[in-house]
Amino acid sequence: MLMIRTIVRPEKAYEVMQGLLDAGYPGVTKISVVGRGKQRGLRVGDVVYDEIPKEMLFMVVPDSDKDFVVRAILDNAKSGAEGKFGDGKIFISAVEEVYTISTGEKESEPTLVDQEA
Repeated sequence: MLMIRTIVRPEKAYEVMQGLLDAGYPGVTKISVVGRGKQRGLRVGDVVYDEIPKEMLFMVVPDSDKDFVVRAILDNAKSGAEGKFGDGKIFISAVEEVYTISTGEKESEPTLVDQEA
């Protein structure tokens, strides 16, 4: 299993979440964050804004679905056809174990929610 974390522009968060839902990945956690990337913030005249608002989305997926999920994020998070500085990053890391709190059961793979239920 892999945890995929992505940092995107706030105005792109809904599009990315909808793209993931449409691709069959409804389980996404979203938190508001601030930070800066390689561009070291944003300069407007004499004022430097070095805490740029972003949204962090993260989910756990089977290893075999990594490329599919990354493509869904890239397709929905990019600004325009060419993209722009500040569009965000995707981070992927291994997940050793997952437990469901309500049952205490250890999961072997993330499960999708039955959308008809």
